[in-house]
Amino acid sequence: MKKQFKAESKKLLDMMINSIYTNKDIFLRELISNASDAMDKLYFKSLTDKTIKIDKNQLKIRIETDKENRTIRIIDNGCGMTKEELENNLGTIAQSGSLTFKEENKDQTDVNIIGQFGVGFYSAFMVSKKVEVVSKKYNEEKAYVWKSSGVDGYTIDEVEEKNTGTAITLYLKEDTEDINYSDYLDEYRIRSIIKKYSDYITYPIIMEVTNRVLKEGSDSEYEDKLEDETLNSQIPLWKKNKNEITEEEYNNFYQDKFYDYEKPLKVIHTNVEGQCSYNSILYIPSHAPYDFYTKEYEKGLQLYTNGVLIMEKCSDLLPDYFSFVRGIVDTQDLPLNISRETLQQDKNLKIIAKSIENKIKNELTNMLKNNFEDYKKFFSTFGTQIKFGIYNNYGMDKEKLKDLVLFYSSNKKEFITLNEYVDEMKEDQKNIYYASGETIEKIDNLPQVEQVKQKEYDILYLTDYVDEFTIQALMEYKEKKFMNVSSSELDLETKEEKEKTESKNKEYNDIFKVMKETLKNQVSEIEFTNRLKNHPVCLTTKGEISIEMEKVINAMPTDEKVKANLILEINENHEIANKLKDLYENNKEELEKYTKILYAQARLIEGLQIDNPTEISNLICEIMSK
Repeated sequence: MKKQFKAESKKLLDMMINSIYTNKDIFLRELISNASDAMDKLYFKSLTDKTIKIDKNQLKIRIETDKENRTIRIIDNGCGMTKEELENNLGTIAQSGSLTFKEENKDQTDVNIIGQFGVGFYSAFMVSKKVEVVSKKYNEEKAYVWKSSGVDGYTIDEVEEKNTGTAITLYLKEDTEDINYSDYLDEYRIRSIIKKYSDYITYPIIMEVTNRVLKEGSDSEYEDKLEDETLNSQIPLWKKNKNEITEEEYNNFYQDKFYDYEKPLKVIHTNVEGQCSYNSILYIPSHAPYDFYTKEYEKGLQLYTNGVLIMEKCSDLLPDYFSFVRGIVDTQDLPLNISRETLQQDKNLKIIAKSIENKIKNELTNMLKNNFEDYKKFFSTFGTQIKFGIYNNYGMDKEKLKDLVLFYSSNKKEFITLNEYVDEMKEDQKNIYYASGETIEKIDNLPQVEQVKQKEYDILYLTDYVDEFTIQALMEYKEKKFMNVSSSELDLETKEEKEKTESKNKEYNDIFKVMKETLKNQVSEIEFTNRLKNHPVCLTTKGEISIEMEKVINAMPTDEKVKANLILEINENHEIANKLKDLYENNKEELEKYTKILYAQARLIEGLQIDNPTEISNLICEIMSK
């Protein structure tokens, strides 16, 4: 007699088929996991029930396909189910026998059951028009068959069966324009699904496959022969003892799993026991993926529960600043059937993610301290991501990452940490000085660095477009503020030098007014400076927006445009100062020409465009020809 699912179960079954699982391949993962659970239960019971005599090595899962009848069978020799258990576990959706078993044995630390929600079995209906489950409980005489064609209901009848365990037969749906269900009868498709999702199930998954072998008695003729083959590797690398794994094994696993042609730079193998237990193997690549800095790149670690893949890329396990890390995480503290939305709220996942973040940071810190050459290779590839992490989210993570960043030192001629910079600061030095530009060579030739170099203070050269944003997010390091050598706030003059400059600026105030009017508010101020030694002119900025930041922001494909508050500074000790005074007194028209040339010269030094290059070229030629 056909029995009906409860009304709420009908709705859930309809959701299962049409909504919960968008990837139809999942059905095989779910049924194999259920089979594994059945054998785990039987083996666990055998440890305390002396009437159960089994050899764990004989426990296995078998996959059979029949192309003519369009069926797939998943067979296990686990604990099996009684009629009542078939009724409870399969007749009521979301009633989980595995969860009940786990709760009944919660005091036993070695209970390792995959399925918990009791909904995975119904994923079979995504690909099947009918499902039959034949099951015989261990040490029971009677066997039963559960049949269903979906939401219409199910039947349970007694059936002849000599073998203990469960055999699930799926009658595949007919092919449609959108989905070719026949693909699931293909040996290669089944192999690939098992390899992806169930490769680390601890019991062998066996299937009869066609192999090309030499004919018996022949050394040249081949024939097709059906042979049993185990499709899964069973023991995952991450559950092996670290001391037993070679570097080659780690590298081969990485290259096979993540399709990289190069060895990783670093391997982080972790086994964590505690509030939330997990195993993981994480890799820091030796180079960035081709799409790493594109919108197409998707971060995340492969997430397993008890060796079964539940998510190809779990982004919640990695913060954005460590998005370059690849690897796997395997835990028994997450249910197999958890949805992506539920996963984001799972407290165990958050605990694991925090632990992984700390592991990565500690490993990078150790590399920086103990293998600086490798760390420089890492930072040249992924340093931008670390810097991004400092200024992203309004600098919330800067304390975690500030000791991982490197900048080029003008004194040492190599990359150093902020800690190294501060440790070697001169006693009279108040600030951490930096300068920005396209290349180290261009920065080194900037007029603004002259004064700082003369004091023998080190200067950090910032060449990456994110560098200055990173510095501004940090604001200070070990109570030392950052100071741009091109800032108008730079204060390295003596009291006497300041007084001399102020006096000369007052003397030339009327000259500077004429020059400023000539430039039509392109600069906020024109003044003499003491910061220049050999160069005649430079540009400095007032406020938070520097010249380099203006370049970066205005180069972005947005409508947001900014303008640095520019100051044109002239070397008071250069011959040009006297020339300007002479022109003001004798030839104001010529003064305007010199002003335009000086400003254009200052912009060129900074790598800024000139609005009127033809005019400037003509003016230079005109003056040169006199």
